[in-house]
Amino acid sequence: MKIKITICLLAFLNFYEAQENITYQKPSAEILKLADYERPPSVLMNSKKDWIVFSYRPTYKTLEDLNQQEMKLGGLRINPVTNISSSVTYINNLKVRKLNDKTEIQVKNLPQNPKIAYTSFSPDEKSFAFTNTTNKGVELWIVDLETAAARKITSDNLNANLGSPYTWNKDSKNVLIKVLPQNRPALIDSSKDLPTGPIVSTSDGKVSQNRTYQDLLKNPQDERNFEILTASEIYNVDLQGNLKKIKDQDMYTGLSYSPDGNYLMATTIKKPFSYIVPLSRFPMTTTVYDANGNVVKVVNEIPLNEIMPKGFSSVRIGKRDMGWRSDMPATLVYAEALDGGDQSKPADFRDEIFTWEAPFSNAPKSFFKTKQRYEGTSWTNDHYAIVSEGWYDTRNTKSYLIDLNNGESKVIDDRNYQDVYNDPGNFNTTKNQYGRYVVDMKGGKSYLIGAGFTKDGQHPFLDEMDMKTLKKKRLYTSNLKNAKEEIVDILNPSKGEILTTQQSSSQYPNYYRKNIKSNKVEPVTQFANPFESIKDVYKEVITYKRNDGVTLTGTLYLPAGYDRKAKNEKLPLLIWAYPTEYKDKNTAGQNTQNPNDFTFPYYGSFVYWTTKGYAVLDDAAFPIIGEGKTEPNDTFIPQLVANAEAAINAVDQLGYIDRKKVAVGGHSYGAFMTANLLTHSKLFACGIARSGAYNRTLTPFGFQSEQRNYWDVPEIYNTMSPFMNADKMKTPLLLVHGDADNNPGTFTLQTERYFQALKNLGAPVKMVLLPKEAHGYVAKENILHLLWEQDQFLEKCLKK
Repeated sequence: MKIKITICLLAFLNFYEAQENITYQKPSAEILKLADYERPPSVLMNSKKDWIVFSYRPTYKTLEDLNQQEMKLGGLRINPVTNISSSVTYINNLKVRKLNDKTEIQVKNLPQNPKIAYTSFSPDEKSFAFTNTTNKGVELWIVDLETAAARKITSDNLNANLGSPYTWNKDSKNVLIKVLPQNRPALIDSSKDLPTGPIVSTSDGKVSQNRTYQDLLKNPQDERNFEILTASEIYNVDLQGNLKKIKDQDMYTGLSYSPDGNYLMATTIKKPFSYIVPLSRFPMTTTVYDANGNVVKVVNEIPLNEIMPKGFSSVRIGKRDMGWRSDMPATLVYAEALDGGDQSKPADFRDEIFTWEAPFSNAPKSFFKTKQRYEGTSWTNDHYAIVSEGWYDTRNTKSYLIDLNNGESKVIDDRNYQDVYNDPGNFNTTKNQYGRYVVDMKGGKSYLIGAGFTKDGQHPFLDEMDMKTLKKKRLYTSNLKNAKEEIVDILNPSKGEILTTQQSSSQYPNYYRKNIKSNKVEPVTQFANPFESIKDVYKEVITYKRNDGVTLTGTLYLPAGYDRKAKNEKLPLLIWAYPTEYKDKNTAGQNTQNPNDFTFPYYGSFVYWTTKGYAVLDDAAFPIIGEGKTEPNDTFIPQLVANAEAAINAVDQLGYIDRKKVAVGGHSYGAFMTANLLTHSKLFACGIARSGAYNRTLTPFGFQSEQRNYWDVPEIYNTMSPFMNADKMKTPLLLVHGDADNNPGTFTLQTERYFQALKNLGAPVKMVLLPKEAHGYVAKENILHLLWEQDQFLEKCLKK
């Protein structure tokens, strides 16, 4: 073992020295063939399932796409020239088709070199809207579905800095738009200005539990720029482009019409801003207006929220989750905490739900009280509602069926939400008379579509539920051989017509119309497999046990043509994983992997390397369990190592691998996992850690699923931090990070400091910072170079 590691270290160090000042590289031909592919279109269907819109986009962005102007303010990343998020992924072509037709129709008159975003059907589903970003700004376009013709209806002066800049009116003939103010002041460039004073923040002594956020406001100049960039005027525009001003300038973050279209609810951001939390926790005021823009009622005022109780089931005080009730013309629904929002306080009921009917002259009415934290209400097209509640510490979820005629409630689901084997599925929805999605009920019956995970494999299902008796009748169970079927929608329940997708490991997912009574199947789409070169790769979901009896799974890939009977060649093994926290062993051991999932190689996995003679265990189960009052992270390291050892043993016992040539990799929390495995075990020859956090004291108020802060359990934070144990790490490690990471807690600084510690302590480590990349990588140049770096690293450490 010592000789093997020494050879690997020498090869690694030579490899490292040869790559200084390197330019962008491309991976080997086998990997490049898979990585440089043409992305099939995405499918968007209307609610009636009679129209399909096919949207096309480039497989990757480019460095030029990332090299745009960008301002980072209040948790946003904005292009201040075009006034839209700098991270938007654009569509560059649209085609349409009726469901019963066979040929897609190219949408005519699209903008030149389109940059399409924020697509949506009109309420009557005869039109399709989208934004197009020019080199100056954002404009609104409309597609007439019957003629497949597009036309521009606004100038490129819309404000999409806070999301979609338009909202359809119920009549489908008018659209509410957010427009840049006419006399908008210039942004402040303070990069060369001398400061007029220090930046000062204060605390009033109240305890809070704020996590580590990126891209926050830092100074008064940021505050002013944030105010300029988020300010809009509200106009109404008809489909002929005629404009009418509705509201004066403000920082509008949310606009929504009541279901009957007679009221408009608008939420605006207020001051004071914060330097320690993002804009979602800034002060906000919600006001309801009538159709003419007159104030009806200020329905909510939220103060600055910098102080939050500890725990994932804690919430802010005051009205929250406010929205229009889908089954009524103009009634608001919202929740308020009964425990002060603090999960640590004992309470018989945690939340109270209220309804409030416009024009709000009467007081809100109490609708329901939840014993756990309120999670939402689904309304129906009958006289029922379904209220959901949950509690993180127990992982419990509970749903109640409420009869709106008499207020009676019945529990229809009560389980651990990670218990996928007992998941009843989701209620099928339909659009009601107001054009809002509600649970579809006919004759007292509703329908549940389930993913169908079981201990014997995945079998998606369709159930009919009697809302009076709560009894269920199984209408359909998918039992396809060597393929996976997913139920997308119910087209006609009386005729037994459903919309499904089908796929296999080598068959690209496509849509099908199926009759569950006659079993007749008609293809709706026919997308080809863009990854033909790995269609013969062997794929199997393997099941094995950890040393404490917990059942684990992983998807095993073997190179095409590998002789699984003779097993003459022992392959190097690559393991890709991501740890997940659980509260009990039973749910931790449940299998959600399907060997018939289409094999879709992407930069975030090791599947590419089956073409280079590697075995790959993808999505290997790495549960971290804390039962009862024990938290999962109390035994994070030993459970992590036990997961890894079980995975290697399982594949080794099959006879396929050389267990001395095993690598592990992961992204984000998977990178954190990788660094810990190399630090605390001798199971691996090398590892690849991408965009991780390695010093948990830099995320002192919680990370991932850890609710306790550093001062609660300093030993946990220190033990789990690879940075604190850098002197123990002697195994070759490739560290990769985007140099513009925007994920809370995974600042690029985490990798830079960890690399410096390892380098100065003599560990064999290499760091690659990908220019202009955020937490997920998108530029083609960076992704192809990343694959090259990983390929070179693995070849050196596992084969040479």
